[in-house]
Amino acid sequence: MASTLRALLAASALALTIGSAEAETLRLLTWGGYAPEELIKKFEAENPDIDVEVTLSNNEEMIAKLRATGGTGYDLAQPSHDRIFAAQKEYRIYKPLDLSKIDTDAMTPNLLEGVKANTTIDGEVYAVPHQWGTSGVMANMKETSGVTGFGDLCDPKYKGRTSMRLRRTILLGTAFSMGMNPFELYADKAAYQDMLDKVTKKLIDCKPIVKTYWTGGDDLSALMLSGEVVVAETWDSTAYKIYNENPDIVFVPPKTGALAWIDTFAIPRGGEADDAAYKWINFVLKPENVKIMSASTGAIAAVPNGIDLLPEDKQKAVKAAFTQADLDNLKFFANIPPGLEDMEGIALERIKAASSE
Repeated sequence: MASTLRALLAASALALTIGSAEAETLRLLTWGGYAPEELIKKFEAENPDIDVEVTLSNNEEMIAKLRATGGTGYDLAQPSHDRIFAAQKEYRIYKPLDLSKIDTDAMTPNLLEGVKANTTIDGEVYAVPHQWGTSGVMANMKETSGVTGFGDLCDPKYKGRTSMRLRRTILLGTAFSMGMNPFELYADKAAYQDMLDKVTKKLIDCKPIVKTYWTGGDDLSALMLSGEVVVAETWDSTAYKIYNENPDIVFVPPKTGALAWIDTFAIPRGGEADDAAYKWINFVLKPENVKIMSASTGAIAAVPNGIDLLPEDKQKAVKAAFTQADLDNLKFFANIPPGLEDMEGIALERIKAASSE
């Protein structure tokens, strides 16, 4: 009996050991293209104790999901650098980063310091940079002439052949094209509302000119490559991706300045796999993995020589789009004060609801 009992206890202990050795899950809340299957498989092969689960999202949805769950349900999120400060102050959805666990030496110093400055609250840093790029317009140079920025999306000569995304970027870009600087109005809600009213009217008046409102890079690419649309609001990375298929389609940095964003790494407050999250961050910073990531996203990694790690066709697209003067004129998104996104949301709903006749 004693030997039988010992055998049963040993078997139970072995079962418990096997159960505890099951792979932990790293739940990513990220943008399309930021977790390509090739990279996931490589990461899981190097870390057989971690499974990667991906939920695709965007800035607004990330905040909404984490706000709804109190920061639980995900282990690593990738909001843009300007969408963290207010969300954290209002909803407490992230936890401070342990920078000692991140290879920050692998990051571009000015981008790292910029993100740290934007996301530091009470001395704690809540994000580090991953990829960066800009928003502006792209144009088919064979079908257009003199395109210089967001204002061309409402030019009657392109009626039925323009497209934009009904998110806050089009509000900001249109404001710049109308001679206003929305970032300088952030501290004055009344002035910001006045600006939104003017932009809303402009974009409602513009509806008969717009062919369609795109929601993702794939549908935008299809519209441009088919020739249905010849001028569109875009992320530069989307324009870079299709440049190789049609070099007549190029990214146009607006003369008022391309709107520059930095997508980050942030750890949700209720994350349960911090060590796995830090391993993923350091993994994607390695040059050989940056090449895989940048081929997928088309964006530039926040590492030294990030442009050189892009595929050759995308390097050509960047050089075809930007001069040094354009790079010097970038308008980096500023931190959004609490309450402004709600105001913008109302403006966007007014535009959606308005008749296009």
